Amino acid sequence: QVQLVESGGGLVQAGGSLRLSCYPSEKIFGWLVMGWYRQAPGKQRELVARITPGSSTNYADSVNGRFTISRDNSKSTVYLQMNSLKPEDTAVYYCNAFDMRSKEDHWGQGTQVTVSS
Repeated sequence: QVQLVESGGGLVQAGGSLRLSCYPSEKIFGWLVMGWYRQAPGKQRELVARITPGSSTNYADSVNGRFTISRDNSKSTVYLQMNSLKPEDTAVYYCNAFDMRSKEDHWGQGTQVTVSS
């Protein structure tokens, strides 16, 4: 079972920035499509951004142009740089890893991001 270790998150004012980081417990980063999802209270979990091993990316419309997902394969780490944060970005953010070999999904424990107005 791959474990995902997340860091970052916290409380920030609207217009501010935060960076989330995530790395897997096993050395299989090259096989993982990495993503960030979020879940706000009373809402379904939604995809925020995703990046393939070849660094192709896609974003939710709501964050496109404000958030940037990237991966450092030498450090086996994925980052989510969040700029121009809005109160509606407040949610628990989850790191996700999809293993292309086993077709299994793995999830981090979640990290709270709170944006005050």
